[in-house]
Amino acid sequence: MSNNTSVVGGKISMRKMNDQVIIVQILVGIFLCINSMLIATFFTKEIFYTNMRYILFVTTLFSDSVYLIISNLLLNLSYFAVPVQSWSCIFFCLLSSLCNYVTPLTLTAMSLERYVAVCMPLRHAELCTAGRALQVVLIIHSLSIIPYIVIFLMLLSSVTFSFFTQHIICSMDALILHRWQGHVRSAISQFYFLIMCILIAFSYVQIIKVAKAASGNKKESTRKGLRTVILHAFQLLLCLIQLWTPFIEAAVLQIDFSLFTYIRYINYILFILAPRCLSPLIYGLRDEAFLLALKHWLFCCPFKANMFKL
Repeated sequence: MSNNTSVVGGKISMRKMNDQVIIVQILVGIFLCINSMLIATFFTKEIFYTNMRYILFVTTLFSDSVYLIISNLLLNLSYFAVPVQSWSCIFFCLLSSLCNYVTPLTLTAMSLERYVAVCMPLRHAELCTAGRALQVVLIIHSLSIIPYIVIFLMLLSSVTFSFFTQHIICSMDALILHRWQGHVRSAISQFYFLIMCILIAFSYVQIIKVAKAASGNKKESTRKGLRTVILHAFQLLLCLIQLWTPFIEAAVLQIDFSLFTYIRYINYILFILAPRCLSPLIYGLRDEAFLLALKHWLFCCPFKANMFKL
């Protein structure tokens, strides 16, 4: 009897886990479709790709899209226990780590852009040009790759060449072979997010000061900038919580494996998928110019034009 119960329980557990995987695939597919539409909309108007905040916005869209694809791939490989060659895992983890930092760093840059727009409006056109936006994007990607370079160097110091020919279940944790390496990785992440939190808090406080002194149309514009910074702060908070999920998952794993898989699933939804769907909400739907261009692109205006020609 006990064996039958155990087998049935195992089947039920496996069915639920398969349902969870399907749900994740659906959510990832929806977010990628939304991001693709917004990226296509970005290239329809010159005002978008010559404006710093829209350039930074599309940077987050590209980064989030790549991160969703890579993280979803790694999740499925891990779930189905499919081993990959170590060098392939290193490449996947490089892209994942890079995009994981690009998004919060870009959010910080967007908050600072709002600070300049609200608090230094006369210098905004000078400081926030398209050329400077590309420089900022380059700096963001340079800063984003540093944590992974540190992880890779720590890996090189701990393994022999034969490690790179082995097949492993790919995850970032598979490249952390010693506890001290995990501490270094955590310290770097927390340092980055501390700096980002300070910069966003600075932008928030300065915009509040301007909002109190503003009046009329400027006050409404200031409040809109303040709401945008608050939303960026919320996104950053979700990204910050993501740093602690590996520690929570490791503790739960010691207690119960089925609970571990459930916690990992919830963490993926709340702290990986959720922050990535907020960027389209903040700029794709709240920004009037972008929303208008999106509607124009979605509702088949090019097809209508061709019909009139006929």
